[in-house]
Amino acid sequence: MAVRAVGRWWRKTSTRSRRSRGRPVLALGVSGLLAVLSGLGSWRLGVAVLVIGPLLACARMDARRTAAVAALALSLALGAGAASGSMVTPGFGIEFLVLLVGGTMAVRDAARHTADAAALARATDVARASQNAILRPMSVELGGIEVCARHRCAVQGASVCGDLYDVVHTPYGVRLLIGDVRGHDLDALRVTAATIGAFKDLAYFTPGLADLATALDARLAPELEAEDFVTAVLAEFAPGEVRIVNCGHPAPVRVGKEVTLLEPREPAPPLGLHPKPQLYRFYLTSGDRLLFYTDGLSEARDANGADFPLIERVGDALAVLSSSEALDTLYAMVATHTGRAPTDDIALALCQPTSMVAPSSAARPSNPAACRKP
Repeated sequence: MAVRAVGRWWRKTSTRSRRSRGRPVLALGVSGLLAVLSGLGSWRLGVAVLVIGPLLACARMDARRTAAVAALALSLALGAGAASGSMVTPGFGIEFLVLLVGGTMAVRDAARHTADAAALARATDVARASQNAILRPMSVELGGIEVCARHRCAVQGASVCGDLYDVVHTPYGVRLLIGDVRGHDLDALRVTAATIGAFKDLAYFTPGLADLATALDARLAPELEAEDFVTAVLAEFAPGEVRIVNCGHPAPVRVGKEVTLLEPREPAPPLGLHPKPQLYRFYLTSGDRLLFYTDGLSEARDANGADFPLIERVGDALAVLSSSEALDTLYAMVATHTGRAPTDDIALALCQPTSMVAPSSAARPSNPAACRKP
């Protein structure tokens, strides 16, 4: 317990800069100083106090270096005992035994936390590779729709991010999913994979987009804990229009002659919270571009707490640039607005029809209120 307590204290009070390079010197210096004091007749604690050196070493050094510090502490203890003439006393033998046991425990603890760190690093590498396989940057053209998508994970050292996207070409048109899973840990990776897998399975066989959202919610239910959820936007492209179902996610932006948010009249809760989604249809005209994003973009705040000016900046970024350049510009704009690297994950998907065909009469809604042109 003493080994772990000292180790926790040492890890909390140390940093990764100059202190990390000075730890071996500090541990050896402490051991040497205590050895000198132990050789003085006025020093009452004896050589057992030299165990502090190995304890300091084990908190941040590997087993080999900790063993070296422990061996030095034992040698110094023998020297201090010889200098004070106490080596033949029972008290010295007990203290030397305490030092020997403490040094052994320190070496064992160093070996354990080194192995744990290596295992964590391997798990992190696997998680990152898994997410990169799931969320590959894309720049494709499917069914007359150009799609450029990418994500950036803002948490330094995080193994996974919570954002997701995917696009498929189905018998019902090109369908896109963008969403945000609650959390950043391995559970988020599991839910991300489950969401994208369910979307790929169901998008080809579910005619209605609202029905697709309901089916996704049902498929994800066994994968989610009580407080888990996935915000999501589903989009389906048809001649002259885009159909959107929004489940608790930021509204897409349409950039054309005007810059407008394609918002639902009635918000629906995220997937996992049993939404009753509604389908909304928006006309598209030649040259329109649609930006789908996660809240890391819209909720990026500057030093005064002001949100990123989404409508103004998106319109500027998407005005004349290529899709790839537009997304790079948006990321740069967020960093400029916040004055630092973004503190939340950001996923972006930019869609643009490569050819525009007027919607057929079959595509026009029977209820005019269901089709909106903000």
